[in-house]
Amino acid sequence: MVIATSFFKSSGFIEIECSFGFNADTILTMTKDYYQKPSPQTQEEALKIAKSIQRPAQTKEQTKLIAQGIQQGIDLYKRQQKEKARELNKQRKKLAKQKEQIIEQDDQEDQSVIIYQPHWLPWSLLIITWLVIGIYYTLVK
Repeated sequence: MVIATSFFKSSGFIEIECSFGFNADTILTMTKDYYQKPSPQTQEEALKIAKSIQRPAQTKEQTKLIAQGIQQGIDLYKRQQKEKARELNKQRKKLAKQKEQIIEQDDQEDQSVIIYQPHWLPWSLLIITWLVIGIYYTLVK
């Protein structure tokens, strides 16, 4: 999973860290500007994860805050994956265009290189054959 949590029982402090290097406060401030309402599936998943790592002395408010941090981490992860997918799609399209250009250049080069030059051997054999036939008929008659 993307999110790792650390609990400190002695001080009652709960820290949520994402594998992206952000803590929960950073994620909150980053997402406030362009925050969309999270999907119910993300909320359910975050709550499930928060409850699975819940400590016995932990209050519901703390669990809710952990779930919010997990949810925002999931949203951030999804956003980054969408951005990566867009970048990969752009690169794929760029490569396809480059391949098309290379193919077109090759076709143009092939057309300019093809030059038809008739070979001398068939014409010379035809002329020699006619001469031999002519000489044969003149000698036989």
